[in-house]
Amino acid sequence: MRGVGTATSAFRRELGALDSYAALVGILVGAGIFRVTGDAYLETGPSVVLGYVVLAPVVLATAIPYAAFLALPAATGESRGGGGDYSHIVAVFGAGRIAFLAGWLKLISYLGAAAYLALTVADYGIELCGTLGVPADPDLSPTIATACLVGFWWIQAAGVRWFARTQTIMFLALLVAIAVLVVPGVFAIEARHYQPFFAHGAGGFFASLPPLFFAYAGFEALAHHRAEVKDSARRLPRVFLGGTAAATIIFVAMAGVALGTIDGAAIRASNAPMATAAASYLPAGAAAIVALGGVLAAATSVNATLAVPPRLAMTLADEGLLPRSLGRVHGGSGTPRAALLVTLVTSSALLWSGQLGFVLHIAVLSLMMVYLLHGLALLAAPRRRPELWAAMAGTTRPGLARTAAIVSAATLTLLIATLVVTDVRTILGTDLATRFAAGRLTSIELWLAWAAIGLALHALASRGTRSAQ
Repeated sequence: MRGVGTATSAFRRELGALDSYAALVGILVGAGIFRVTGDAYLETGPSVVLGYVVLAPVVLATAIPYAAFLALPAATGESRGGGGDYSHIVAVFGAGRIAFLAGWLKLISYLGAAAYLALTVADYGIELCGTLGVPADPDLSPTIATACLVGFWWIQAAGVRWFARTQTIMFLALLVAIAVLVVPGVFAIEARHYQPFFAHGAGGFFASLPPLFFAYAGFEALAHHRAEVKDSARRLPRVFLGGTAAATIIFVAMAGVALGTIDGAAIRASNAPMATAAASYLPAGAAAIVALGGVLAAATSVNATLAVPPRLAMTLADEGLLPRSLGRVHGGSGTPRAALLVTLVTSSALLWSGQLGFVLHIAVLSLMMVYLLHGLALLAAPRRRPELWAAMAGTTRPGLARTAAIVSAATLTLLIATLVVTDVRTILGTDLATRFAAGRLTSIELWLAWAAIGLALHALASRGTRSAQ
């Protein structure tokens, strides 16, 4: 009978190689390059380009442990393949507070990111209208963003096949827009726009790295589709590494062109810096294509981002840590419709709350901590789960995986420390009431508050599970 399945219902393996690349590269080439570049420019100036280059090896090193886990024929502890890094952490460290906290913080990161990216779709859509000479009211941005979330919710509720088709079409069109921006833009670069290269010295450059890391954040989202990718154990590791490398090349090329064709004042004043850059050297029609590319870039990110919380929530529901209803897969579409609906409502509420800045501060710190914990799980596997490590050694190069995990863990620790030190200075220099009134609560304050909520929920869920036994 068609309808809503039980908690044991399975996903459908309908994602091919192109679909997988579109999902991974699409989620990266979104806010990362079309939006965050302008935000990071405020910290360090044109050296944003160097920031992307510096972070690239770190992200590749972080991706290798994911590839190692995903190369296993079946991810231990991943009941239906939707838990991603949470399930990998559980497989090594067990299902406890640390693993739940990683999953809980990732949930809020992706829910906030979906809202932020939907607003980016709206901003670039308004910029596109301006490029075409069509009046568009910036105050409509939240409404357009909400419509974007509803549209992608409807597509994903229809089935993973529709998610894949939509993502692939948008991604291929996005590649055309990127080519229109980059190829002629190379010939419009002026050296003066790169001076001074380090606008705020070494301190500003290092301060820009954590926000820039948000550009790369999300590369691991595809891991949550493990049970929906055809021949996932063979295909996903290649997609992870190849897709991350391709996104890095795109980042550097686009940032290099954009920052070399317009001055700092124009970047700081624009909500759509790539479209602003394109308008400075392209005819109106071509500039409109780039603005459309911004819409598509953010839209591919929204589509891929919106898919993660329902699949992670399903895994947590399977373990009794979230309501069981969130673990159901609709029998007709093969999608977690209940969890998708909760994701839509929560992201929309965050969008209209006016507190997205708070959520994004949590997101950057939380995702770095999840990536760090995931790398530590690989390093601990030989001692804590020797049978898992033996299986992993048969599908990947264990020496490379361990080296990559060490490089990733060391660099992520440094980035987290940089963020925490900056936050501590802010806390010591201003009082809490002033920061709250100005919407300037630090990442560490917000992270601690959300972590406390998560741990309280975990305690209640654990108590309820024990009572039911």
